[in-house]
Amino acid sequence: MADDQSFRRSYAEGRSKFQSIQNKVFWKELLSHLRGRHDELMSFDEIRSRLHLHEEHYEGVHDVPLDHIVGSVGRYKDFTTTFLPKRGNMRERWSRVYALANSMEGPPPIELYKVGDAYFVRDGNHRVSVARELGAKSIQAHVVELPTTVPLRPGMSVQELESAEAYANFLDETGLSRAVPDHESIELSVPSRYHELMGHIFLHQRVMERLEGHALTTEKATADWYHTIYQPAIELIRKYDVLGLAKGRKTPRTEGDLFLWLMLNLLDLRHQYGDEAPVKSFSGAIKSYLEDEHAQVPEALESESDQTVLLTRTQAMKLVRKQREQRQDEEDPSETDSLIS
Repeated sequence: MADDQSFRRSYAEGRSKFQSIQNKVFWKELLSHLRGRHDELMSFDEIRSRLHLHEEHYEGVHDVPLDHIVGSVGRYKDFTTTFLPKRGNMRERWSRVYALANSMEGPPPIELYKVGDAYFVRDGNHRVSVARELGAKSIQAHVVELPTTVPLRPGMSVQELESAEAYANFLDETGLSRAVPDHESIELSVPSRYHELMGHIFLHQRVMERLEGHALTTEKATADWYHTIYQPAIELIRKYDVLGLAKGRKTPRTEGDLFLWLMLNLLDLRHQYGDEAPVKSFSGAIKSYLEDEHAQVPEALESESDQTVLLTRTQAMKLVRKQREQRQDEEDPSETDSLIS
């Protein structure tokens, strides 16, 4: 009887809180409307489709931070981004969950999908809403993970989500996840630049095919590009903390952005000066970048003896001609020009 009375008291308290929440939601939605925004959760089905997610596996029961739960499978329009209930007809269920959360028994674990560092409610939207209202920091959940190397985290902007989708398309077209399963994510802040990155890989593939004399799969060329060009360049960027040294200036936002910026400048110099280009190595490009940004250039960078990993059109032509001479190939050089251009 005492438990019944306690439940009824908590239920009545929940109804009162729900009404207060509805008033708060009204003003939040009005403000969002005036700002031209939508104050709703992320759709799991949309994210699953945009990031090309297919595999999933059960991770067990975990305590999950409530502020990492950003979306829902089917009820993403029924709650605000902070899981405040939007609809008045949710009062009955929300109040009962509130009463259960305040009982000795407590609610059962919810069910979540995990994508990157973000979580989506499969079952238990009201429990998440009540837990946040009660000031909880985490909640117990059965977690099913959908593995991905595409960065996804709470609080991402629309542009960051577009970049994540563009990266998923990049992975699909280049086969990087299959070619290098343990690769590190390549983050670019501008979605369209993933097409530029693909261009570097496809050029690398054509050059490799000319050097080896036979067709290659895109995955094999992607793996070679990652290990011989991208990874060594990123290691140098990290070794000398280039982003940190240029922090606060007009510096690219991510390592991937900086990689493309440096590659573009190296290519421009090679196309302009050919073999007489003033900068030929990646370490040299980093040094020039730091000087342009008026940032401190580490002394060790001056003596860095990295092998240039940039394979420009001029370099590729020399390698092709050398191999052709070794094989006594009588192929028309104009054909090679057209393949590498």
